[in-house]
Amino acid sequence: MRRSKRMRSPDGWIAEYSWEERVEVHKRPKHRSRSGERERQPGQTHHYKTYERCHISSKRLECRERRAREASLEHSRYKGRVDPVRETEREKDGYHYSQSRSGRSRRSSRARQHSHHRSPGSDSRSHRRKRTKSIEDDEEGHLVYHNGDMLRARYEIVGTLGEGAFGKVVECLDHTKGNVRVALKIIKNIERYREAALSEVDVLERINSLDDEKRFACVRMLDWFDHHGHICIVFELLGLSTYDFLKENGFMPFSLTQIRHMADQIFRAVRFLHKNKLTHTDLKPENILFVDSNYDIKYNSRMKRDERTLKRLDVKVVDFGNATYDHEHHTSVVSTRHYRAPEVILELGWNQACDVWSLGCILVEFYLGLTLFQTHDSKEHLAMMEKVLGPIPTHLLQKTKKRRYVHHDKLDWDEHSSAGRYVRKHCKPLKQYMSSKTPEHELLFDLLQKMMEYDSSKRITLEQAIGHPFFNPLRKARK
Repeated sequence: MRRSKRMRSPDGWIAEYSWEERVEVHKRPKHRSRSGERERQPGQTHHYKTYERCHISSKRLECRERRAREASLEHSRYKGRVDPVRETEREKDGYHYSQSRSGRSRRSSRARQHSHHRSPGSDSRSHRRKRTKSIEDDEEGHLVYHNGDMLRARYEIVGTLGEGAFGKVVECLDHTKGNVRVALKIIKNIERYREAALSEVDVLERINSLDDEKRFACVRMLDWFDHHGHICIVFELLGLSTYDFLKENGFMPFSLTQIRHMADQIFRAVRFLHKNKLTHTDLKPENILFVDSNYDIKYNSRMKRDERTLKRLDVKVVDFGNATYDHEHHTSVVSTRHYRAPEVILELGWNQACDVWSLGCILVEFYLGLTLFQTHDSKEHLAMMEKVLGPIPTHLLQKTKKRRYVHHDKLDWDEHSSAGRYVRKHCKPLKQYMSSKTPEHELLFDLLQKMMEYDSSKRITLEQAIGHPFFNPLRKARK
């Protein structure tokens, strides 16, 4: 079938681009970055994004190599060694991290603390020569391990939670913290993935330091280290992603009350990033995780089926590998396809407003249970937007570098083509998606309309969104 409920791509990130975009991507210098596509296969519950090199200067690369050497030297103080065997089974329960790439010019505080251990004569590949025979990588660069292995004489692997292009995520017992369970991401022993992981470590350390009281719903990094060339990042163990919960619940939408509680936490977390001059750039349901996804089962008489009802609605935002500071190089393409803002597709330049658009798409998905823009082609994506939100403003089409999308200052789109018929069949004006005409549903769709404003300069900010009347019931409850 050409399309399904949820677009899936066996070819990874490249499938989210049209043929023309793919040609353009391959023409770009290698330091340009792309946002990954969802890599879901039937039966999988873990979704990851590919790490790719971003815009990194030679000075930044030296910083990355120095940090890796220092972490490796720190590790040498520990005597823990593994005797791994090849893992062949994926365990499908538990944790979900979707990692990607971004260049960063800052050194992490951990690296600064251990700078006096640096060995001037070593280089970024020294870990390969120092390996013991018991340390192995498979042909793809993954660390070979098995349950019971100890990392850093501290973390005991008890299961595999997921796998992606960047590496694997395992569940571990932290023996120094009373055997508390943590999620440990083991990055492939490949340089570009190491660079991206170290960049994410920088952002996570920054988030930890700025939110030391844990007021905002951003995932916490607990530790990181270099294990024989594999950057390992330790996170708190969370529950299912909001996408996976929807999937396991038969794509039954969340209730308006649930959406309000989740949106309030997510908006405040992303506003916290924005206030600190960060743009997430890859917000999607896979990157919003429940703290605890335990549920009760109740019979839904309207739907005539059992329904999973969450016991807790606490969520956290994850995946800061793409997070970009305002002053940093902004790559032309960001965000996973379905949540990509129009200014990104049209290459008009983007800022924090692209996160607001993505969040609007996410809330629609929570409300419907299905993705709003189900496509892998940019022009078709823009046509879907026009069907849902009305015509794209002329002044934006006049400014775009993507001239092949435009004809006489309008989107160059044939409504009578097979693609045109598909868009007409699967898309309709935004307010026609409302399942009820009650005031609270009206308020949600008023908020969505403001979040999905074409012109990013006119789009509502998260500060304004949090003050929207849709959230009045929460404000009253807090008084």
